[in-house]
Amino acid sequence: MSEKAKKVLRVVAAEVERDGQFLITQRREQALFPLYWEFPSGKVEPGESDEVALARELQERLGVQVEVGTCTMFVKQEHDDYTLDFHVYQCNLPSDQVPKAINVRDWKWVHPHEMESYPFPPADAQTTRKLIAQETDD
Repeated sequence: MSEKAKKVLRVVAAEVERDGQFLITQRREQALFPLYWEFPSGKVEPGESDEVALARELQERLGVQVEVGTCTMFVKQEHDDYTLDFHVYQCNLPSDQVPKAINVRDWKWVHPHEMESYPFPPADAQTTRKLIAQETDD
């Protein structure tokens, strides 16, 4: 008997940098990993491209319109009942766009070296470690 294929959950996240700081958001109390911090992110809905999903999620969560660029990181995590495909895209937030906490608890601009002070879910923690390593290599 063949094993049932796991559901694949595709999530996209925004790597938004401004003046050496990166935009992170805090999950709400009722979310999985409540009150953890993350790059602004969300699920890709059926029929959506990564870019369309990410632009939609940032509009819904922070009330901003971003320009989605290239994929900079990818993390694949196996869980008991699903596989997480986590893609991080470099995004440009025009200077006239100011985030608002609409569907997040809070948001902040932080330097890469400060990210270790914030709890991140496992997929985000892997990407923040890569980001910190890139910053220290520069």
